[in-house]
Amino acid sequence: MGALFVFGHPREMTPRIGILTVSDRASAGTYEDLSGPAIQATLTDFLNSPWEACYRLIPDEGSQIEATLKVLCDDEGCCLVLTTGGTGPALRDVTPEATEAVCEKMMPGFGEQMRAVSLRYVPTAILSRQTAGIRGKSLIINLPGKPKSIRECLEAVFPAVPYCVDLIGGPRLETNETVIKAFRPKS
Repeated sequence: MGALFVFGHPREMTPRIGILTVSDRASAGTYEDLSGPAIQATLTDFLNSPWEACYRLIPDEGSQIEATLKVLCDDEGCCLVLTTGGTGPALRDVTPEATEAVCEKMMPGFGEQMRAVSLRYVPTAILSRQTAGIRGKSLIINLPGKPKSIRECLEAVFPAVPYCVDLIGGPRLETNETVIKAFRPKS
């Protein structure tokens, strides 16, 4: 199923974040997964609070993506799941469909914002079908497959992520404000 990275904190107290790479070639071992580690590195920069990563690497198979998302949300207790890969228009790109199939609520603003930011760099950003949704107490966000694009997209949407996780009953995520500042309304 994939490796589990633990950053040395007690499991029951530490927020868990799922990192799911969807790639036929990387899961077959013919291509190195650079995207999953790029998500992990970006989160390490962004988050001040301790967290634990649950990493998975699977092929572009809709039923397997759905099953893995369910495991990360329901069994592993991830408050946030970030996927990478499978968001384009190719026949085997089915990550958005799998995400929608497992979510109770869709959060289209995340995809809209990521496409808007990506359009500053490449005109083909309009081909991206990234989306986000909520399953129980988990926020799932689809990211692009290129490491540079992953960071650009996360910079665009991450200020809203900790507050969204708060609203759905997840743990409090604190950001490193010298890198990125989370927005939480003043009460």
